[in-house]
Formats: sequence, structure tokens, C-alpha cells
Amino acid sequence: MKSAELLIFDLDGTLIDSKTDLANSVNATRAWMGLGPLPLEQVSSYVGNGAPMLVKRALPDATQAQLDEALKYFLEYYREHMLDDTTLYPGVREALDQMHDAGKSLAILTNKPVRFSVTLLEGLGLDLHFFRIYGGNSFVEKKPHPVGLNALVQERGVAPRKTVMVGDSSIDILTARNAGTLSVGVSWGFQPYTLKEVPPDLLIDDLRELSNLVCG
Repeated sequence: MKSAELLIFDLDGTLIDSKTDLANSVNATRAWMGLGPLPLEQVSSYVGNGAPMLVKRALPDATQAQLDEALKYFLEYYREHMLDDTTLYPGVREALDQMHDAGKSLAILTNKPVRFSVTLLEGLGLDLHFFRIYGGNSFVEKKPHPVGLNALVQERGVAPRKTVMVGDSSIDILTARNAGTLSVGVSWGFQPYTLKEVPPDLLIDDLRELSNLVCG
């Protein structure tokens, strides 16, 4: 990890705690469909494979036509409310500052729509830390397909073994494995329990652990 030059981060559950805003947006969509709300943790377990899959998991009995309309409603609602309660996890700003100031290349690779990802990072004052922000609609395939991670490695001209993918779920670790990069899992977030099934190269409890390691 000490030789890492390129660090690529998942967004929801890794850098930002967006559970409440996502759950409220899902439940607003369900209410629009005449359905009752789902618990916060249940909605959180649905996050990670992009907005269309989130809506599909939250509306398991809906037809494809209903899902298409529900997705439009969800995206419109979330666009207006994505920064209501979303915050950075403890230590994230300090860790990103340290890595950025040390000259490390930082990027975002999330399955969230890219325009929402940019808006969130701008709203939280972090967008300038990253040389590239890629979302779930930036490529034909989403994580764990390695196309996005491979693109970042090629853009920066960094060897895969000097590249680290950081995330809170098995999706991120599998992405790293598929691209031949190192992986770091975080013990907080939405789906850290999935890291037991797909263990990362390193598991951390605070992002400052990683920044101290790669900048030391």
C-alpha cells in the first residue's frame, strides 16, 4: 500500500453517509406508487448496483413499465433531496486532504449516476480533490466489471499494483480483483458484512489509517 500512487474510491457508504436521503427517496417513490415505507437498513442493503437496481429491489412486484416510471420519479426526488442529510464519514475530509496534498492521484468510481455524484461532491466541497469522477452511467458496464477501473489506470498511466480501490462492499473488492489492483475495505458503510465473503487486501476502521499508510 505504501507504493500506491492512484487511489480510487466508491462513494455511497465509503466517503459519504447517504443512507437517510436514499431511503427517503426510495420511500417517497413507494408512497407515489401507493406502497408503505421500507426500513432504513433494508433500503441500504439494496444500494450498490446503481439507481435502476435500487428501484427494482424496492419495488419487487412492479412491472417493467411501472419500474421505468418509478425510476424517473426516484431520480427527480433524489436530485432535489440528495444533500438534505448526507454527510462525510468521520476522518474522510482529513484523509483526502492528506492524500491530495501528498500528490496522490484520487478518483471516484461509483455506480451512482455521474451527475448526482458530481453534485454531491461539489456540495460537500470535495470535488476538486479528484482528477476524475466516474458514475454508473459513464461506461456500458457497472462495477464489478473492471472497465471503469481499467480506464482510470490507463488515464493516469499507473501500474495496477500501484492502484488501490477503496469501498464498503464486495462489489468494490471484486472490481479490484477483476482489474488486478489492490483493494481496501472499510468497516463502516452500507454493506461491510459482504467483505467477509470477499475479503479485501486491507480492512480499515478509519480512512485516516489509509492516508497515513500511503503518505508515510
